[in-house]
Amino acid sequence: MAPTPMEKTCEYKLAELEFVNQDAPGLEEIAGRLSEMRADLPLLEYVTTVPRPSFAAAKEIIILARQIIFPGFFDPQAPQTELNVKFSIGQTLSRLFAALTREITAAIRHDHVRYDSRCSNCYQQGRSTAMEIMRLLPDMRRLLALDVLATKEGDPAAGNHLDQIILCYPGLLATLVYRLAHELWLRRVPFVPRIMTEYAHSRTGIDIHPGATIGPSFFIDHGTGVVIGETTVIGRMVRLYQGVTLGALSLPRDAGSSLKNVKRHPTLEDEVIVYAGATILGGETVIGTRSVVGGNVWLTESIPPDTKVFIKKPELVIINGAAS
Repeated sequence: MAPTPMEKTCEYKLAELEFVNQDAPGLEEIAGRLSEMRADLPLLEYVTTVPRPSFAAAKEIIILARQIIFPGFFDPQAPQTELNVKFSIGQTLSRLFAALTREITAAIRHDHVRYDSRCSNCYQQGRSTAMEIMRLLPDMRRLLALDVLATKEGDPAAGNHLDQIILCYPGLLATLVYRLAHELWLRRVPFVPRIMTEYAHSRTGIDIHPGATIGPSFFIDHGTGVVIGETTVIGRMVRLYQGVTLGALSLPRDAGSSLKNVKRHPTLEDEVIVYAGATILGGETVIGTRSVVGGNVWLTESIPPDTKVFIKKPELVIINGAAS
């Protein structure tokens, strides 16, 4: 009896599976070559029993922090009455404290193992730093409430829907992650702040270095492509649109280490607005209070307060389709 088309298909699939499972010639040789490179490139591998910082752990910290800062919005099961709000927040605080302690400790130990330095009281350091962050959560919540209100005031599309801003706006998520990561950065926690802001970057397209300094009532509208460098300083009530770069001027090839602690990124004073696609570069560049930088402007020099900088209107060429 001839096999049916379905039976033939299954035979082909089984044959392909058997072929894939066979030892492929050449893989052993490639593995050997890669292993031999380990001695020449030791910093490109991580072979140890010490846990390392991870994106999964950073994501857990961010999720728990959002649940605490905006109760009910991101909880798997939101508090159903006023009576159990405190209980719900308390449970999440315990989970966040444990997650922060684990991840900060892992980062400190990773640093010691990686660079062969003496490890001393890593867990105690991790736990102490985690508790410092926990104590900052009420202040962080007040800051983020101002960021929500700044978004409401700066974006007519938001209307009066604060819940829509909290749930949907990528700029607020990026700002929340930045504010948490910044506190870890100030306490010299290795790796974790960058992992957190890179997670936000992957989710929102907004790249904020945790070392930047950003004041209250901060609003990023739309946000895709925004870049804020490490030594950027941003004042109160500043608004950025999509595609804005607050970056550094081009550096010599070997200048990375020597300029590590030098201010390389601009300062935006209070109430500055920077429109889409603008690029502002340089550590000595200061955009004065209440100034407006127009779309696609390239700026490497300071401007005084109450100044507007725009590109001259380009000449448009419009070709009528019927006449072409």
